[in-house]
Amino acid sequence: MRKLLYLTVTMAFVAVIAAYAMWTADRPVGHYLSDLRINLAVNQGVPADRGNLLGIQPELFPTDYQSPEHLHRKLAAYLQQAREQGLLNEKTVVVLPEHIGTWLMVSGEKDELYQASTLDEAMNWLAVSNPLSFLRALISAKGDSHLDDAHLRMKAKSMARQYQALFGGLANEFGITLVAGSIVLPDPSVSDGTLKIGRGALYNSSLVFGRDGLPIGQPQRQLSPAFDQRSYIQPSTDQVINVIDTPAGRLGVLIGNDSWYPDNYRKLNDQGAQLIAVPASIIGRNAWDKPWCGDKGLSTPSEIGLEPGSLSEGQAWHRLTLTSRRPVSQANAGVSVFLRGQFWDQGSAGQSFLSSNGQHFADREARGARLLNIWL
Repeated sequence: MRKLLYLTVTMAFVAVIAAYAMWTADRPVGHYLSDLRINLAVNQGVPADRGNLLGIQPELFPTDYQSPEHLHRKLAAYLQQAREQGLLNEKTVVVLPEHIGTWLMVSGEKDELYQASTLDEAMNWLAVSNPLSFLRALISAKGDSHLDDAHLRMKAKSMARQYQALFGGLANEFGITLVAGSIVLPDPSVSDGTLKIGRGALYNSSLVFGRDGLPIGQPQRQLSPAFDQRSYIQPSTDQVINVIDTPAGRLGVLIGNDSWYPDNYRKLNDQGAQLIAVPASIIGRNAWDKPWCGDKGLSTPSEIGLEPGSLSEGQAWHRLTLTSRRPVSQANAGVSVFLRGQFWDQGSAGQSFLSSNGQHFADREARGARLLNIWL
């Protein structure tokens, strides 16, 4: 009797494990619909032979990340509409927002993840659907928040591969220089033209792709991650800011609130930066109009001249960012591009803007995908 009971329990356990394994391996792709429209919100200057700086503020949702093909379809549609409006040429530099590559972490997942009502629920589905990868990532996690680290680390290798294939492919397909927003990866670097990951801490990094689809230089790591991400995303300890040559001029990239600090602009000046790209994102549907909190946990440099709470988040970005800070910045033009959309219960804010000769040219619309262009 005991042997029969033992055999029955064992068979039931094996059946459960087998069913779970089959469930985790099943990745059905649901019907995909997405709004591919984008509006030209700002078009500053007149066409010349010096090229242009074009910011693309996309509106993205979890289903756009079901596969790299889905995301390619949406971004390619935006670029095609820009091309039809005469905004793309061999000297065009296109800038995408912060974390547009980070959400590749949810690519190729089960329908339950995309149908979740909260981000926490979606991350639980991510872990449950990839148990071995999640456990390996959890064991090697760094920082204070091991769960957040593991969620990002567990698919880092495929994320890096998809990021380069997708954004390098778009740069080559449309013949442009592309600042591919940012992606969070462990110790990323470029070797022999390929984006690779390491075993170290997570960094929020941006990579620029040339017209041939290949990376230009090394990833630019964020110097000062957002306050709510510092428990798992590490600041760049070497404080290096790269400036690269593009057909439109020398380009520097400042990720998010790295664009607030005068010393970063001085470093760009020292390297002759003519253009500045700021991939950015702000969590919270109405955060743009709420009081600016400063860079929590860090002392605000006296040069900034702003006290937290003295103005709104949006007003602070306009005061602190890009070439409005002359003579601190000597660049000719810049663009700050925000990620918009809805990722489960996390809304987004931020209104993208251009800057040139001490003036801002802003998009005042809060919703929808937008193009912001400045002729150089």
